Amino acid sequence: MHIVIGAIGLLTAVYIFVIRARNAAEMTQELVGMADEVRAVARRLGFRRTGAVHPVEAIDDPNTAAATIATAYLELHGLPTEETRATLVRAMQSALEIDLKEADEQLILGRWLVNECNGPVPAIARAARRLSKLTSGEIGPLLDILASITADPISDRQADAMQEIKRAFRHA
Repeated sequence: MHIVIGAIGLLTAVYIFVIRARNAAEMTQELVGMADEVRAVARRLGFRRTGAVHPVEAIDDPNTAAATIATAYLELHGLPTEETRATLVRAMQSALEIDLKEADEQLILGRWLVNECNGPVPAIARAARRLSKLTSGEIGPLLDILASITADPISDRQADAMQEIKRAFRHA
């Protein structure tokens, strides 16, 4: 009897191990797929990362910097809903005069850049300084985007981020 119970226990342990290994393999494939998607978007948008420079400092397109700021700003209020994300895409299309596909691609790249900055607060500071350099201080389209996704009432973190953005554009 104890041999049968031991065999059942061993089969159960093997079954659980196989299930967990399969789940781990699926998660790995998803991560590889996301990394491939970010690489493909970066290639299509012409983003080139240089060795000794932080990725945000390598941004050459103002739209990418604006997407990075908008993504980070949205995260400051918590996890964005699908409705809020759709509002962000529409605002980017309107303010930056780009199509839906490019807006989605900019947001994918912007999300990756936020991760590279280790969170939304440092991402906003870095990307705002970079955008200010790229646009010679033109802040209008960015403010239009941020106004459309700002929660009512504005969170303290978003208010601090707005001050950081204005400071980067010397509009304190």
